[in-house]
Amino acid sequence: MNMQINRRGFLAATGSLTIAVALPGGKAKAAVANSRVPLKPENLSSYITVNRDGSAIGWVGKVDMGQGTEIGWAQMVAEELDLPLARVTIVQGHTNATVNMGGASGSTGIWRGGAAMRAAAAEARLVLVGMAADKLGVAADTLVASDGVVSSKDDPSKKVSYGDLIGGRQFVETLEWNKEIGSNLAVKGKAKPKAPSDYTIVGKSGHRRRDVADKLLGQLEYMVDVKVPGMLHGRTIRPPVAGSVPTAVDEASIKHIKGAKVVWEKGFLAVAAPREWDAIKASRALKATWSDVKPPFPAMDKLYDGIRAASVIQRDVDKQKGAIDEPFAKAARVVEAQYEWPFQSHANMAPACGLVDARKDGARVWSATQKPHYCRDGIAMLLGLDPEKVVVASMTGPGSYGRNDSGDVCMDAAVMSRALGKPVRVQGMRHEGTGWDPKAPASVHTSRVALDADNNVTAWYFESKVFSKRDAFNNEGDPAFTLTGQLLGVDLKPTLIFGGPDESYGFPNFQKISNIIPPLLDRSSPLRTAHMRDPGGPQVHFAVESFMDEVAYAIGVDPVAFRLKYVTDARDKAVIKAAADKAGWQPRTSARKIADGDVLRGQGVSYASRGGTRVASIADIEVNKASGQVYVRKMTVAQDCGQIVNPDLLRMCVEGNVCQSTSRALHEEVRFDEKNVTSVDWLTYPILDMKEAPMEIDIVLIDHPEAPPTGAGEAASRPTAAAIANAIYDATGVRVRRAPLIPARVKAGMA
Repeated sequence: MNMQINRRGFLAATGSLTIAVALPGGKAKAAVANSRVPLKPENLSSYITVNRDGSAIGWVGKVDMGQGTEIGWAQMVAEELDLPLARVTIVQGHTNATVNMGGASGSTGIWRGGAAMRAAAAEARLVLVGMAADKLGVAADTLVASDGVVSSKDDPSKKVSYGDLIGGRQFVETLEWNKEIGSNLAVKGKAKPKAPSDYTIVGKSGHRRRDVADKLLGQLEYMVDVKVPGMLHGRTIRPPVAGSVPTAVDEASIKHIKGAKVVWEKGFLAVAAPREWDAIKASRALKATWSDVKPPFPAMDKLYDGIRAASVIQRDVDKQKGAIDEPFAKAARVVEAQYEWPFQSHANMAPACGLVDARKDGARVWSATQKPHYCRDGIAMLLGLDPEKVVVASMTGPGSYGRNDSGDVCMDAAVMSRALGKPVRVQGMRHEGTGWDPKAPASVHTSRVALDADNNVTAWYFESKVFSKRDAFNNEGDPAFTLTGQLLGVDLKPTLIFGGPDESYGFPNFQKISNIIPPLLDRSSPLRTAHMRDPGGPQVHFAVESFMDEVAYAIGVDPVAFRLKYVTDARDKAVIKAAADKAGWQPRTSARKIADGDVLRGQGVSYASRGGTRVASIADIEVNKASGQVYVRKMTVAQDCGQIVNPDLLRMCVEGNVCQSTSRALHEEVRFDEKNVTSVDWLTYPILDMKEAPMEIDIVLIDHPEAPPTGAGEAASRPTAAAIANAIYDATGVRVRRAPLIPARVKAGMA
């Protein structure tokens, strides 16, 4: 590790700064204590502290969910403070130690969180240099800072350290902050951050993550390791038929289990016991009668027909240019296709865990949530407490990309703790986490283009018919956004939204529409939808980029050349060219069907943008003729996300995107019957395993140090499925328009 830190050393280094924060790696039972300073987004001290030894702490109100964002924040702070990276520590997410910066979502870790920390660190450096000028009696513009020491350019003997200037005390200066951006804070001060040409830390490789060693050595304290005195273990009991609620509970059925207790409030039913195994036994032994409800779901094979036939409750024109009716009426030819995407589960590597100690005067919460400040707000609302009386310690969990089941277990624990008067730890089981987590929505997408006599595209129409991607909001800041709250009967607060494709195709006329349909079950549903990595992006761009290939082949044009003809943004063109060059793309105007014995080989291209980040992917695949099995042998990815902070970690982030989105493309599909979700474990919800992962992921990073970072956590997920589907077509001549691209579908197409 670049740096070793423990609580004792941390507190000793802070001198007179009186705080107590549960740092990752320190025992959580030691306390989530009183707030270190008055936390306000306009206070410089809310973001930066300088210790008595001249080292610094960056206080980040976001969380690193496993991608290494923490080291990126540290690099940005160290760069602006002119400190070695080893002398900067990051504390993230704790609600009593950091301001709300929106948690982790929207690829905003570096884009928003890093930008705020950069501005705050630059301001802190300006203040420190000003303090040094006063102390040394020289002009500020004659001073330089290095390694935490400010010295005179004219007389190096005149110097003073950061620690001597302010160590152990708080900055009193204020910053401007953009209230309209809200929790994704945009702050700035009087200082101008460094020019990229002056960087010595940002943009450089070799800065390693600080969490890996503890993870490898089994020394990191995960959420599941947290224990507090007197706590009980809780288990929530879900109904056999989705939408059913308990009507009678036989508490005598668990009297033989020592210390087991029942918590039953309206539709919420749970058990708790001093020992975890006893809680598990009680959850299995408790006898309950459930309300008789009509099974809420259609047959699995009727899902897409049901989506097509469903009523539309909201229609959004996501983007439009010109008029499309006339070009289609006059078209020499129309190309049209329809694509289908299933429900998908977060399927975290471990089910969620949360611990809540709810009392009349406040509550303490330990959670691996992506959004600790919203977790605080939701639990405060449930318990009727002032949010300032609820403290959430941000712990490391199994990883998360979106609104998973972590919000539900903390809310469950809060209800149980309130009822039983003790801290309660709720740990889900595999079948509960995968079965009842919020899902990415299923969808049907229709795309058509009008062509003139010269095969030029004159109009493009794209329509999604989908479930809203926010049945449950992308944070747990309100009980209505959790299963717990819905079981307690709170008012529903769905957000009807989906969104269209994001690319720079410059067709002269186009219209992109989202048609939102009602949920299959509006309350307490295992198929309720919420944000999953790149919400809506993979399914939309599977349809868009598969279709662009279809159009290119329909008019006898190479798929890469077709995209380059119609993409208008120079940076978008650059990523497409970079990926094609790196992958050794050979132009073609029809499926090549390259055969090698029992194997067919193909190559497919796809492109998308996301919030200013551009990505192009090329998949090299093999298809087994007999089985239809698809193997992704190589993925070539070119990405432009503006300024690169840490090239090594960015490559790892792209690799993670590719592996996860390959899994979603080839395997992942939530299955259900009329009563409930049946995909509840790794057999019924298989994911990509190591032998199926791409053998090679070749990455081209296009750096724009003059531009702000635009987020890298999700963009590379967008093009993967279409690149694979287009490669399947190149190998077999078969168009698979329904995800996942399972062997049976490929084999049926070849037949």
